[in-house]
Amino acid sequence: MSTFTIILIVLAIGLVGAYLGYQRSRSQMAPEGMRPHSRPIYHASFVASWAIIPSLLLLAAWLVVSPIVIAADVRGSFPEGVLAESQLTEDLAYGIVESLGTGLQVLPADERQTVTDTTPVKDLIDLLRQRGVPVASASTDWMVPMALHLNAMQFWSRLAMTAVVIALALGGAYWGYRQIAVRLRARNIVESVVKGALIAASSIAVLTTVGIVFSMLFETVDFFSRISAAEFFFGTTWEPRFSNVGSTGNAGSFGFIPLLAGTLYIGFVAMLIAVPIGLFAAIYMAEYASNRTRSFVKPLLEVLAGIPTIVYGFFALVTVGPFLRDLSAQVSGLLTGDYASFIQAQSVLTAGLVMAIMLIPFVSSLSDDIITSVPGSLRDGSLGLGATRSETVKRVILPAALPGIVSAILLTASRAIGETMIVVLAAGVAANLTLNPLEPMTTITVKIVAQLTGDLEFDTPQTLVAFALGMTLFVITLCLNIYALYIVRKYKEQYE
Repeated sequence: MSTFTIILIVLAIGLVGAYLGYQRSRSQMAPEGMRPHSRPIYHASFVASWAIIPSLLLLAAWLVVSPIVIAADVRGSFPEGVLAESQLTEDLAYGIVESLGTGLQVLPADERQTVTDTTPVKDLIDLLRQRGVPVASASTDWMVPMALHLNAMQFWSRLAMTAVVIALALGGAYWGYRQIAVRLRARNIVESVVKGALIAASSIAVLTTVGIVFSMLFETVDFFSRISAAEFFFGTTWEPRFSNVGSTGNAGSFGFIPLLAGTLYIGFVAMLIAVPIGLFAAIYMAEYASNRTRSFVKPLLEVLAGIPTIVYGFFALVTVGPFLRDLSAQVSGLLTGDYASFIQAQSVLTAGLVMAIMLIPFVSSLSDDIITSVPGSLRDGSLGLGATRSETVKRVILPAALPGIVSAILLTASRAIGETMIVVLAAGVAANLTLNPLEPMTTITVKIVAQLTGDLEFDTPQTLVAFALGMTLFVITLCLNIYALYIVRKYKEQYE
């Protein structure tokens, strides 16, 4: 029985138990002078909670623990020669055994029964390939009984899991049903369950952040044990040389400065264009536009935020970059007679311009929400004292909304720093250190992708550097977000 089917059965048991609990609660008449502590709906939720929550928790634990136990048992049955090899060889052998076991499950029942411990692996491979199941050619005869053993353990584990989970759901529903009484504090128990669920849901973001940090931290420490931190953070040359695993040759240069400069430079150009346009658009929509115009312009502007970044990258590669290159060639021809382009198709300017188009809806939407949250009494008071609308915006609205606008700009900057696809297609992958916005540069995120692309082992500086780059970028964006929160809390105005 599939996991989804088991979950549906458990939910059905919970619903039936809730209905029976509701009817039992309504049928109970409180003695004279006593009032029931909880309403029938809480008694129904009480029964459903006992039927669903313990069984689903057991199901989740079983699905996590069972594969580990089965894998340990199967690996322990491997021949001594395999166990004496490296961990990589053992993992490869177990992967082949798993593929054979999966292939056996695809076979019809009559053909599956013909496979025994003594079946030659060649015959099994031919049979599986006839059914279109890909099998590694490195399979050996001892793997056939291992695959049969693996399938048998998985079958009995699945059968036991189904029986135990359904039995627990039925038992929990029965126990909850029997506990229903006039003075049962079902409301308190149900509210505690809901509170626990909310705490678990809110903890997901925190635990995810902690998991991200630790997944990068250990690899980053490993990288800095091979390459000095001073060389990484203060180096001006980025030239990692990919070498074979275990090679003792020169690992190359891992200077972080060109990548940091490219990230900040492209982000600065994008923000330089996006912030004024987005802010002016927000002021227009909040203070000048009619309700009809606002209802049309605001959704249309926010459509830009829903466009995938790869589409912006193609737009930069196919349209914006060639346009700037050809335009510069025409300008050069008019001024000097030499139609040589001085703007490359892939450049900081191209990436910054296209990224700015992507960031405009972020700035405008956030700023618009902040400006419209300023109390109308401030506008009315300024206009009542004789100020014009533009003076009201400049001297009243914007100063009141400034902390929120600054926070929105910093959050948008974090979004710009983490962009990858636009930079790859619009600015290139060259780690140049230059102040000329007409030349190509690259960013930290691009090099993270480059260092982890391909069939690589995670035990060389050339791949471990990606984790160091990711950790550094995480710290930079975290500092920007913390500073944005600090600005909001320090300078925000309190209105009644």
